[in-house]
Amino acid sequence: MFTPFKKDGDDMKYGETAFEVSATVHALLSGERLALNCMQRMSGIATLTRTYTDKLKGYHTRIPDTRKTTPNFRMLEKEAVRIGGGVNHRMGLYDMVMLKDNHIDFAGGITAAVERTVAYLKANNLPLQIEVETRTLADVEEVLKVGQVQRIMLDNYPPARITEALALIQGRYETEASGGITLANLEDYAKTGVDFISVGAIIHHAVSLDLSLKAVTQ
Repeated sequence: MFTPFKKDGDDMKYGETAFEVSATVHALLSGERLALNCMQRMSGIATLTRTYTDKLKGYHTRIPDTRKTTPNFRMLEKEAVRIGGGVNHRMGLYDMVMLKDNHIDFAGGITAAVERTVAYLKANNLPLQIEVETRTLADVEEVLKVGQVQRIMLDNYPPARITEALALIQGRYETEASGGITLANLEDYAKTGVDFISVGAIIHHAVSLDLSLKAVTQ
């Protein structure tokens, strides 16, 4: 029997009980470590995500997750981000097209990459949105000329350059800042008005919380 005392996303204090479970001794001992490992890991991710999202209160900017996840744990880790106040973004390669620097370079540039992607999606009847990474303001201008995308990633831009890029984009596309963003400079980026701030650290820098299961015999 499982009796919860906390819901997903509730705050926890040291010494509080999250749930009680009744089962045979062998069931408890065989499942204890796996359950605690998963709970500790996901609670750590949710807690770190909450730390970031709390910093963004008052701004319209949101924190999306990334695909920088632990193998075989992506679904759970992305759910932990959502519980912590972040937003889910791309479960895999199948639900949105992301044109990163390597894709662009291999394709021969932004225009070629976008046009070839649009043609492929049309030929295969795939109604997927496209996000394209930019590294310079000249890249942004090229994206604006070719169009046909949903979101523009501004990769490794300092806040001042983000502001310049947003002035060029003028709200025509969603915008996402990425690269070198930490808790210390998070608000500097949010003040620019960018729509999303991508921080892979909310998953791969998260520290597992200390949880334990204490036995009571009857």
